[in-house]
Amino acid sequence: MTGAAGAVSAVEIRLRELGLSLPAVASPVAVYVPAVITGNLVHTSGQLPFVDGALPGTGKVGAEVGAEDAASYAAICAINALAAVKAQIGDLDRISRIVKVVGYVASDPSFTGQPGVVNGASELLGKIFGKAGSHARSAVGVAVLPLDAPVEIEMIVEFA
Repeated sequence: MTGAAGAVSAVEIRLRELGLSLPAVASPVAVYVPAVITGNLVHTSGQLPFVDGALPGTGKVGAEVGAEDAASYAAICAINALAAVKAQIGDLDRISRIVKVVGYVASDPSFTGQPGVVNGASELLGKIFGKAGSHARSAVGVAVLPLDAPVEIEMIVEFA
């Protein structure tokens, strides 16, 4: 069932099947909005891995945070980004394509596995959207992220 007021979208049903749900949109930690629409694209701001208003871990990947935990945090960031998209377009079934994912990984200087960390977001988007979840991507190592988060994800999403 989709389209009717109060109906659950197919995407949200798929999230439930994966044991996931959309959170409330995280409040910005500075002066920006969580997402904006231009044409038929939604651009999200960078999303941190907030769970119930708190970061599940902090620090540099390759030092205080392991790569596997960081990949799970990247998936949380992707869910948070989808919540921001839904707030803009109302129904995740309107998504026709995940166009681009940019992942920032707060990295210990010796850590070079940023692509594997950002795979946490990319793989989840593939599970949710199938072929429409396949996207262009960048995985960038950075010295530090807001609130000492280990990972941040932003997305560009096409919708109809």
